Amino acid sequence: MVKFQCSIAINLVLLQRLLALVASQSFDFFYFVQQWPGSYCNTKQSCCYPTTGKPAVDFGIHGLWPNRNNGSHPYDCYPKKPFNLSEISDLESSMQKDWPTLACPSSDGQNFWSHEWKRHGICSESVLDQHAYFKTALGLKQKANLLQALKNAGITPGGSYSLKSIHNAITESAGYTPWIECNKDSSGNYQLYQIYLCVDTSGSKLIKCPVFPKGTCSSEIEFPSF
Repeated sequence: MVKFQCSIAINLVLLQRLLALVASQSFDFFYFVQQWPGSYCNTKQSCCYPTTGKPAVDFGIHGLWPNRNNGSHPYDCYPKKPFNLSEISDLESSMQKDWPTLACPSSDGQNFWSHEWKRHGICSESVLDQHAYFKTALGLKQKANLLQALKNAGITPGGSYSLKSIHNAITESAGYTPWIECNKDSSGNYQLYQIYLCVDTSGSKLIKCPVFPKGTCSSEIEFPSF
């Protein structure tokens, strides 16, 4: 009888852990985040170009991040499969172009991609395996051509623009309101840093953001050259 009760107790503990694991990995949408390299570099900490050379003058992918409608995000996602470069060998040249690293010291980007997979991508593995995860993000970048959307509205690097005009330009192009993240240049001025768009759980289409992150921008922000 004692062994039977112990067995039930153990099974209940395992069930609770399993339910907690499922809950920790569930998500409602993705944040698709693109970063302006000029703003990454135009800070006190500066930046380092990849070993492959200076990236193109364009927004680069930061990540595709699973998120929940209440503003939380998945955590402690298992199994913790390691990043495997061989699984995305056919995407590597596109990754170097559209998902470059600017962190110091200079590198080929593998550490950046590995971090994004282990921190975010693995939490969406029930929908997107490693190859599909990176391929989906690359496809979303082509679909949401942010630099062209801004240029079409007369917003080009090297100037200062109203936050509202940047919102409007991207909304008109993408069909949905973005969230704009600012950082500060070495003089303390706000500048356009990252642009968030929301994507459905399949990674196939843009959607209205259920919730936005928190952060501060001024009404007028810089769009620095790169």
